[in-house]
Amino acid sequence: MTRLSRHLASAACLAALAAAAAGCGSAAPAHQASKVVTPPAIPLSTATTTTVGTWATVVMGGSAAQYNNFWELFIRPAGASSWTLVTPPGTADNGGLVLAAGAGPSAITAFRPSQDLTYTPLIQTSDSGHLWTALSPLDAPLASTPAALAVRQDGSGQVLALTANGTAVQASPGATRWTTLASARTLAATQAGRQCGVRALTAAAYLPSGAPLLAGACSRPGTAGLFVDQDGSWQAASLDLPPSMAGQDITVLRVLTATNQTVALLQAGNGRHTSLLAAWSGLAAGQWTISVPLELHGTALTSASFGPAGSVAAVTGAGSAAVITRGARSWQRLPTLPPGTSTIALAAAGPADALAVHGSTLIVWQLPAGGQAWTRAQVINVPIQYGSSG
Repeated sequence: MTRLSRHLASAACLAALAAAAAGCGSAAPAHQASKVVTPPAIPLSTATTTTVGTWATVVMGGSAAQYNNFWELFIRPAGASSWTLVTPPGTADNGGLVLAAGAGPSAITAFRPSQDLTYTPLIQTSDSGHLWTALSPLDAPLASTPAALAVRQDGSGQVLALTANGTAVQASPGATRWTTLASARTLAATQAGRQCGVRALTAAAYLPSGAPLLAGACSRPGTAGLFVDQDGSWQAASLDLPPSMAGQDITVLRVLTATNQTVALLQAGNGRHTSLLAAWSGLAAGQWTISVPLELHGTALTSASFGPAGSVAAVTGAGSAAVITRGARSWQRLPTLPPGTSTIALAAAGPADALAVHGSTLIVWQLPAGGQAWTRAQVINVPIQYGSSG
């Protein structure tokens, strides 16, 4: 489907989704939660590696102010060297795409609201993006973070979502009934929340055990906001930060569960003293391993990606990137990124890929293991119809 036909079809698709939303009288009133502090901006461009391959979301096209920015979804199947465009058709995606990978080749993609859209359309695939099927929508705007949507990895079909007003909602299999799990306000009232001083929720995930995990920003310096739902009671995850972080503001930017471990990316400090830390836990999130900090030296984080075996890649606005794996003593600095790099994709073995965007063209650059220079490996011309969303 071309970009033009995709947007012509969006009106019918969204009308059907709106009708489905109107019929879900039991949906959680997520939009009625109390006002919370706006969390720091967390880039939506990202890549995530699963057992079936690597998914990547990037924004392409032109001006966001003129609705000429279009979010695209790509996949590189496991063992393959080439990427394929698999953006779900039928819904305008100017507001951003958020993907949650499920078990095997399954995944759910959320379309963040833009223009006059006030709810979040959801669409799922069971074959790595070849075919997509619409789900009942979330009757609230999804939060602007790549960790705003999560799917249990046991194949149960349960979905966890974080809304823009700081409410976590959970859906039964098929995403037909949403119920409120917690909000920044209710979590702040718990003992674990008071120890953190919850200011905002920024991420949601399921632990390998299936327990919901929420993360956010704390007002208490030196405290990481990670909370696990244990039989209806929220408990603080046992994550002890280095003493050097004792006086710094801590925000959990991302969380992700894959292959029986949970990975988190944290931001410490602010301004020129901002740094990033990666953290890893096992089945129950009882014990966490924490990396050494990556100093950003005043640059902004523009993308964070998760690779195999808990590897983490961070891209900054200065055109630099660094990677760390669980147990590593330091972050590995990568060679200067190619112009236009939106995100980094990591593989279990072999090269890392830098996905560079130039209008409607995606250029994939590869860096061999131990290499010192990026090599252009693939060019994908995306059929974007400018002006189709205005």
